[in-house]
Amino acid sequence: MGKPTLTRRILTTDLPALGIVLLALGPFLWMLMTSFTPQERLAAVGVAISPVSWSLENYLRLISRTSFLGNMVHSLIVAAGTTVLGLFVSVTAAYAFSRFRFAGRRVLMMQFLLVNMFPVVLLILPLFVMMRRLGLLDTHAALIIANATVAIPFSVWMLTSYINAIPKSLDEAAMTDGCSRLQALRRVILPLAMPGIISTGIYIFITAWNEYLYALTLGGRNVRTVTVAVQTLIGEYQIEWGLLSAGGVVGALPATILFLIAQRRLIGGLTQGAVKG
Repeated sequence: MGKPTLTRRILTTDLPALGIVLLALGPFLWMLMTSFTPQERLAAVGVAISPVSWSLENYLRLISRTSFLGNMVHSLIVAAGTTVLGLFVSVTAAYAFSRFRFAGRRVLMMQFLLVNMFPVVLLILPLFVMMRRLGLLDTHAALIIANATVAIPFSVWMLTSYINAIPKSLDEAAMTDGCSRLQALRRVILPLAMPGIISTGIYIFITAWNEYLYALTLGGRNVRTVTVAVQTLIGEYQIEWGLLSAGGVVGALPATILFLIAQRRLIGGLTQGAVKG
């Protein structure tokens, strides 16, 4: 019974799981190997599989010939600003939806959920007109506001479920002891909801870091994020695949490292916020 069971497990579980992993990670591994392959070898032979043939040439060219590091700074400013703005609005709104009962509450919560069903391209034109009238085009503020419009609805929905799981008696006890509503939020609710807040912050940061459409439309020469900078590495008549792959690897590093560091808390926070309340 042992061998057939082992064979069945390999055929029905291990091999399909390995195939899914290779299918998901294959393009990223190929991009990584391409980024370490010199341009001459790419043109003559192809991607270097052996580490002996790898080189840092593409990364050195990326740093010396382009403004990619400056673009990463722009992306960091936009992503961090979006995270701060998104968390401030989401936490306060989620607390209001969780603790107060007012007319239209359910309708507004449903609208927050429905907003995520529509493509972000629908907001491009009105946001562009608004930013142009406000004189914010090609600024960090324009991208922060635009990214926040996408991230806040889902963040409010998730944080509301988190705060719903915290007993209202804790708020009442804090206010009985002399705290105001804001003090109860700051001293009682925020510490207890911190896992959900951290998960939401990571979600907002990664969403803003990977955003391309708003960065292309509302940004420009002064503010160019990593996603747009990678696209500019594609020439009109040729594509330097090594340089393009190096840009993709460097651009993906911050979000990847952040996710790997906090993946347990992120997954747990998303799951807990989705099922509670």
